[in-house]
Amino acid sequence: MRKAQRKPQKRTRTRRPVCARTKLNRRKGISLPQLFEMFPDEDAAVRWLERVHWGRKPICPKCGSLDTYRTKDAKPQPHRCRDCKSYFSVRTGTAMAHSNLPIRTWVLAIYLMSTSLKGVSSMKLARDLGVTQKTACMLAHKIRTGWLEANTGKKLSGVLEADETYIGGLEKNKHWDKKLRRGRGSVGKIAVVGIRSRHNRQVYAQVIDDTQRRTLQAFVRRHAEPGSTLYTDEAPSYEGMPEFKHASVAHSHGQYVDGDVSTNSIESFWAPLKRGYKGTYHKMSRKHLPRYVTEFQGRHNARRLPTVEHMGLLVLGMRGKDLPWKKLTKRRK
Repeated sequence: MRKAQRKPQKRTRTRRPVCARTKLNRRKGISLPQLFEMFPDEDAAVRWLERVHWGRKPICPKCGSLDTYRTKDAKPQPHRCRDCKSYFSVRTGTAMAHSNLPIRTWVLAIYLMSTSLKGVSSMKLARDLGVTQKTACMLAHKIRTGWLEANTGKKLSGVLEADETYIGGLEKNKHWDKKLRRGRGSVGKIAVVGIRSRHNRQVYAQVIDDTQRRTLQAFVRRHAEPGSTLYTDEAPSYEGMPEFKHASVAHSHGQYVDGDVSTNSIESFWAPLKRGYKGTYHKMSRKHLPRYVTEFQGRHNARRLPTVEHMGLLVLGMRGKDLPWKKLTKRRK
């Protein structure tokens, strides 16, 4: 007897889960042709900046009044407040207040610094914008102040990772009169501590003077919610915080992952910072390093946002910031 033939079963195709990195790459960006279509001239850049700052109605930056009107003279401060009788523009009360650069140049610079994952040097910024290197350097540092406001937020919670890194050149590569002659490793470098959440991937980083217990634990308590799980390396400075569930991996013994315990997430944040230091800026002085760290932190935390929203967030963060040239070039004591 013939055996009954089995009917071929239909194969159902299962949809593969979309990884978080794929979702991240789907954020809406802006190409260069689209950018120049959005900002073809100075008036378009001013209108966009006014919408970001005020919305529909101009708001007086001095007294906060909505009772404002536009004057007949369009330059340099086309708006006036009926309450405090002051003239103002979209630059007033921001990091752009004492700048003679066109608003369109500011917008293009904000775009370049928001989309350059490893930063953009002042020389490259000067060539792209058609300004001097001195102007581009001042422009970049003023824009970096906007990430300070954008980075203020709630404490991190859930599973957190904390780690430190060091910024600076190798002792063997320094000139003989600049060598400290105190050993190798972190000698002569600047310490930076960071903490990252695995849940929302937000990062907080800060330049520190030392890596002692009181310094690192104060940083963790400032940015971490009590009851969170904290993963670090074997550094003893993180021990002795009963409000956190602490576990560590021994990097000195070649242990980088122990189940769920690792510091790979925070180290992935150090990677673009180090690449920006070595490949883009080549040097980050101790005086200006906090601004560079804030730049990479702010760009990392806003990377999921569409480019327009990222630029708008940076513009709002520049309100109330002032960075005169004398303060920028003043020697560090």
